[in-house]
Amino acid sequence: MTAKILDGKKMSAEIRAAIKEKVVLLKEKGIVPGLAVILVGDNPASKVYVGQKEKGCLEAGFASFLHRLPETTSQEELLALIDKLNADKTVHGILVQLPLPRQIDPDTVLAAIRPEKDVDGFHPVNIGRLVAGLPASEPCTPKGILRLLKSTGIPLAGKEAVVIGRSNIVGKPVALMLLAESATVTICHSKTADLAEHARRADILVAAIGKPRFVTADMVKEGAVVIDVGINRLEEGLVGDVDYEPVAEKASWITPVPGGVGPMTIAMLLENTLEQAEKTGASGR
Repeated sequence: MTAKILDGKKMSAEIRAAIKEKVVLLKEKGIVPGLAVILVGDNPASKVYVGQKEKGCLEAGFASFLHRLPETTSQEELLALIDKLNADKTVHGILVQLPLPRQIDPDTVLAAIRPEKDVDGFHPVNIGRLVAGLPASEPCTPKGILRLLKSTGIPLAGKEAVVIGRSNIVGKPVALMLLAESATVTICHSKTADLAEHARRADILVAAIGKPRFVTADMVKEGAVVIDVGINRLEEGLVGDVDYEPVAEKASWITPVPGGVGPMTIAMLLENTLEQAEKTGASGR
């Protein structure tokens, strides 16, 4: 068996084209979706991500508000900016690029964003609603993963899903979202005994552990759907958390790195922001 490719780049382009069309209709009603992105410091990877988000906004017809703050910015200064953006009716989504400098507590900062403007889906209220199975602003990467999985046409209900990684950004929320689809979910992490044995049971295997080529072919069930969330920079270039070529010989579907989950994250960020702008229009605010 050779896996079919889950082409996140292609799907993302289709989603973004649909978003662009919806933005045209919103603008006819006098509403321009607005995304504010805050970058604190000079982290090179963060600069790349922020640049991609700004480009995505402009291509979709959004208003993009980029705030670049120095590394020395205090927590109080950052919170004051968030308060200002919370009150700004032209801003429908607020995103604070992580990681933040040491003097700033990320939990305090993320909790300061109004839940309805939390297009990253990290606010405790949105996470709580996700746990309770209520409508919420869903975290972008997990939302993109679910969209990719559903595109295979394989029913998720009843499937064994194994998530390797327990981060608040990917591992935990994607497990909750798979559970909401009635999959049977196991979360594995650095303290899991015999992790490979758990992985071999998976019909759906999500690798989000941040270790290059960690998932090898002997850890993958024949015919499994493999989602590789990892982005690891090595001398040879970008590689995922999955040993791609050998695993692709066993899987039924697999995401490449790059070009798999990554592009979907940006598309879901734009979609979340658009949805908030549409709600604003519907409520007349």
